[in-house]
Amino acid sequence: MKSTTRCVVIGGGIAGCSTLYHLTQEGWSDVVLVERDELTSGTTWHSAAQVTNFGMNQTMVGLKSHSIALYKKLRDDPDYPVGYHHGDGGIRLANTEAQMEGYRHFSSMARGMGVTYEVIDAEECARRHPLISTDNLVGGLWDGEDGDIDPAQLCQALAFHARRAGAEVYRNTAVTGLTQHKDHSWTVHTTQGDIDCEVVVNACGYRVNEVGAMMGVHHPVMSMEHQYFVTEDIPAIVEAGHRMPLIRCPISDYYCRQEKNGLLVGFYEQDCKTWGMDGISPDFSNDLCPDDLDRVMDVLEGAFARMPALTEVGIKRVVNGPITYTIDGAPLVGPIPGKRNAFCIIGLRAGLGEGGGHGWLLAQQIVHGEACYDTWVLDPRRFTGHGNVELCALKAIEDYQNEFRFHFPHEHRPAGRPIKTTPLTPIMAAEGAEFTVVNGWERVDYIKPSPDFHETHSFKFNEVFDVVKAEIAAVQNRVGLAEVNGFNRFELTGRDVHSFLNRMICGAVPRRPGRVGLGYLLNHHGRLKGECTIANLPDGRVWYGSAAAAEQHDMDWLTLHLRSDEDVHIRSLTNDQTILVLAGPKARAVLQTVSRADWSADAFPWLSVRECFVGIAPATVMSVSFSGELAYEIHVPNAQLYAAYLALRKAGEAHGLTLFGARAVDAMRLEKGFLHWKSDILTEFDPYETGLERFVRLDKGDFIGRDALLARQAEKPDKRLVTLHVQGETAPAHGGASVMRDGKVVGTVTSGDYGHRVGMNLAYAFVDAALSAEGTDLAIDIIGTLTPARVIAPSPYDPGMTLPRG
Repeated sequence: MKSTTRCVVIGGGIAGCSTLYHLTQEGWSDVVLVERDELTSGTTWHSAAQVTNFGMNQTMVGLKSHSIALYKKLRDDPDYPVGYHHGDGGIRLANTEAQMEGYRHFSSMARGMGVTYEVIDAEECARRHPLISTDNLVGGLWDGEDGDIDPAQLCQALAFHARRAGAEVYRNTAVTGLTQHKDHSWTVHTTQGDIDCEVVVNACGYRVNEVGAMMGVHHPVMSMEHQYFVTEDIPAIVEAGHRMPLIRCPISDYYCRQEKNGLLVGFYEQDCKTWGMDGISPDFSNDLCPDDLDRVMDVLEGAFARMPALTEVGIKRVVNGPITYTIDGAPLVGPIPGKRNAFCIIGLRAGLGEGGGHGWLLAQQIVHGEACYDTWVLDPRRFTGHGNVELCALKAIEDYQNEFRFHFPHEHRPAGRPIKTTPLTPIMAAEGAEFTVVNGWERVDYIKPSPDFHETHSFKFNEVFDVVKAEIAAVQNRVGLAEVNGFNRFELTGRDVHSFLNRMICGAVPRRPGRVGLGYLLNHHGRLKGECTIANLPDGRVWYGSAAAAEQHDMDWLTLHLRSDEDVHIRSLTNDQTILVLAGPKARAVLQTVSRADWSADAFPWLSVRECFVGIAPATVMSVSFSGELAYEIHVPNAQLYAAYLALRKAGEAHGLTLFGARAVDAMRLEKGFLHWKSDILTEFDPYETGLERFVRLDKGDFIGRDALLARQAEKPDKRLVTLHVQGETAPAHGGASVMRDGKVVGTVTSGDYGHRVGMNLAYAFVDAALSAEGTDLAIDIIGTLTPARVIAPSPYDPGMTLPRG
């Protein structure tokens, strides 16, 4: 066995084998995989092994398309062919029009990735799958690429090709410990000896946290028992003369695919069961859980009703094995939070179907620093300290029970809530708040007009439209107050703070005490990595602020680039303080009532920061605005948050102050041309393509990504972010929707909502650069309707930014 290698992948299932293979494809041949038993001895060997092209965002569609292309290539390889039934087709059923609208959106979204879905009616579903009944069926989504693959053959083929490219695979080699050295390299201790390496990858399936514990980390991954059975031969399948399409049924919580001349039928029962929460036997390998068909009888009855042929055949075998879930159901693929040179590819509940793409994206991140797609939807750092075992178990159960039910826009399911709150959460609830969830935090979404108000989740505008309109009108004409909790906040100190930030940020860094500025961070490819607010406090401290979800992402990025000879200290205040946003033309009058400081435009101009008291509460106030109105961010320690809130509410009574929520903020920021990190700010685009050239200073000296950005400048950009005025009034343009011109996809929507102050349905989209000029007429496929849209100038509301300056 090697004693030194570049990368050690731990785990020999689809995740590990795909990573090893793709590392060799990206140019790393000196790589090793270690497996405690035999390859595919974990979850992989008993997988139902469905390979669908369906995904609910473009990254997932892209990685699945890669998987399918790879598996077809492996199937046809004469040296090591793989059994792969490709192109059987698959139908996701629906019994409501709302579900069909979702399918139409996913079809629009997939088109931008070169993937075609069909939205078909109930009769067409039955024509394509003659074993199903159309009772209580509206229609479905057809994926013509659907199929299934042999799990063991797939993993062995990936390992075979990786070995041929120089990689080595060590079976029956258990990892017993991990040691990280001062230079951030690793030693992997195994039962067969030690291996020194640069990079470690945790690909350990349901044993993920056994290896995680060796690193001193816990991964929010939970296993669920999952059962399927295989039937005897079904005469109708034998007589059909072709393979049956796959079925996924959110109505009765089951799936099925053809297995020889019978069916493999799997269940997502409501009475589901977690597995391994109190530890996993070291002897559990190539093993299963005891059968428990009684637990799935209610689901089985629904499957019988949908497919009566199931009632006429016997069962050949039953499989009950563990599959892994994360808090939101999506895998964790990328850097391990708080660690250097450590990555994971875990929580792959649909591992065989997606694993080819997951390993591809992870290998790119390891070798090149970024993948070809923005991978935030998979990033392990999207969950922070709230990702504990108990929460993960509750969310895994909830997700399992809703396996084929997609989330509607603004839908946040109840399991595991609330996990992160502030002293104001119960106060806001008493005020009638409906809450959204941001990085685990319960944040006010809007204020319900009555206690019995209920939102019908939909891809169209719904009952909340008028509620948000009223909140925005109050902010525009009087003054509003909102709590923005979870906002990421680091305090930087030390003599080298500004030179460090100057190297991290591509534009000008404010240095004057009492001033605030906006900056953008690039990766080494010259593309956008992050967005931050820099606030210089009078005593030399600097506050770095960014999106709530960026907490671990930004800390890792900053500390990664902190040089040993730099005097910079970074301390997180994220969980210690909360922001109260006071916005509207009467905001200054309210603030002046509760604070002795001078809040005039001359004494405290736009983009200023100062420390003061709001009532009896200490506060740090910034004159910044995400709404486009005169506004103040009031940062308050959580212990004094209620005191500050009471003072502001009391002072606001004379000015008609009302509460507003995140839904109103999002609508207002679209009118102002303000972007959201990981909606509009993506690693796939540089600041010029994103319309942020005013935040770039190429003449200021070196900064991360500068050389790559200069090289990119020499090429004409393929895409540009534009603001679109959507002509339809029925629905917003949801992220991922395809922008069309002359029957071709020319762009993708990143975000959209109604701009109540300008009376426009608005969207942001990356479109072909040649079509980015103002006045260009395009169209957006919005839930199946081709809706006209015109490119307009950014910031249709107060483009001169006169209102925030007061």
